[in-house]
Amino acid sequence: MKRTKQMLLAATAGAALFALTACGGGGGGGGGTAADFSKDYSGSLNVWGFENADEVGTSRVDVADKTVGGNDVKVKLEAAAFDAQKFTTRAASGNVPDVVQMDRQFVATYAAQGLVMPVDKCFALYDVEPREYWYPQVIDDVAYGGDIYAVPQFYQPPAILLNTRVMDEVGVTIDDMNTSDQAAFLDAVKKMTVMDGANPSRMGFDPQGVSKAGLWMLSFGGQTIDKDGKPALDNENNVKAIEFLKEIYDAQGGYANAKSFVDSFDVFGDNNSYVADQVGGAVFDQWYPNVLTSYADQVQLGATPVMTQDGKPFTVASGSSFVIPTAAKNPSAACAWLISLTSPEAWQAAGEARAETTANDPGRHGINTGLFTGSPESDQAIRDAYVKPSDYPGFDQVIDTYYTVAANGQSFGSSPAGQQIQTELQNAVTSALLGEKAPADALKDAQDAAMRAYNQVAG
Repeated sequence: MKRTKQMLLAATAGAALFALTACGGGGGGGGGTAADFSKDYSGSLNVWGFENADEVGTSRVDVADKTVGGNDVKVKLEAAAFDAQKFTTRAASGNVPDVVQMDRQFVATYAAQGLVMPVDKCFALYDVEPREYWYPQVIDDVAYGGDIYAVPQFYQPPAILLNTRVMDEVGVTIDDMNTSDQAAFLDAVKKMTVMDGANPSRMGFDPQGVSKAGLWMLSFGGQTIDKDGKPALDNENNVKAIEFLKEIYDAQGGYANAKSFVDSFDVFGDNNSYVADQVGGAVFDQWYPNVLTSYADQVQLGATPVMTQDGKPFTVASGSSFVIPTAAKNPSAACAWLISLTSPEAWQAAGEARAETTANDPGRHGINTGLFTGSPESDQAIRDAYVKPSDYPGFDQVIDTYYTVAANGQSFGSSPAGQQIQTELQNAVTSALLGEKAPADALKDAQDAAMRAYNQVAG
């Protein structure tokens, strides 16, 4: 069915947020013990990850399997979603896989507990310079206490995905959607919004204010995590960001009514919000235009970056990664497999596989949105080879916008209390947008709670 197909396409690079439960222990400087990685390895390799892998995933796994297969290593893949309780239970017993896939945002949680090992020596063994091969902001996601604790994959930059049909209807231009000009931006949002009494029947703009709160805070010069990994939710610039988000929602019937409307959207379906003209624009990660290729004849798209308040294009890093547990039985094979899995050769195979899928599926209308691998080198190689002008100029402009803004990304930072910080942040923003607390008060309360969690986890 089309809905299932589109969800699988999105899963290629979507950065799913996994709920992690922090366990006690660990230190602020990281507790993982590095292995003595070697190119002399054999035996078996157990991998946990790649749930619902599509051609982008399977093609890269094939490359990595062949690499370690030359050393007579047999790879066993447990294709399942990450489960925090299952992982910590298995880590405590010592019965863990050699490789585990998890969201980058939470790597530091396990690094602080000593459950995953640093991989700097793995990179050095294969002459990989991580901050040259990957975007620096991607590596910042998985760095903690001076070491790197995971091998990253994918980079899903968010930008503003525009419905130019709605914009043209009311006379709004892309220039009007510049978030650094707050007054003009709010005016554009109001022009595109259609109300049915107290409820919106069309959102001028969906900022995804709770789930993307960190994006808005960084765009205002704030931060959620400081350079030492401590929560920084009460930063005064964070308050300004939430005040702006509240203005956006209040212009569209208030957060409660707007959220109720957005929750009704058929995000992956035939009546999605761009087909049905239910939005003038919204913040979406790069994977969503890939979903909309099936509806190219029914939508009119454009895109523009979120801007910093001094008018510079801006985005944030997000994505998944692979860790090697401290109790892994074959870390050397794990190291070789991961280096191969994220190599230019593996990404080239993935690019070829995606291009073949695009060519053989008429429903994609010949639109290849590219792959955002986490490596600018591989991104550019895939773009040069496979991302060509299509019959849909709006899609071409969208694709170009995401590629352009990727270079202007920041990391949220890493913290051993990453999950707790996110929970407290979302609770605070929800409370502020609903008008239950003033933004400054909500963020102060969230900061106090997050610091308690940080002190418990980081010791």
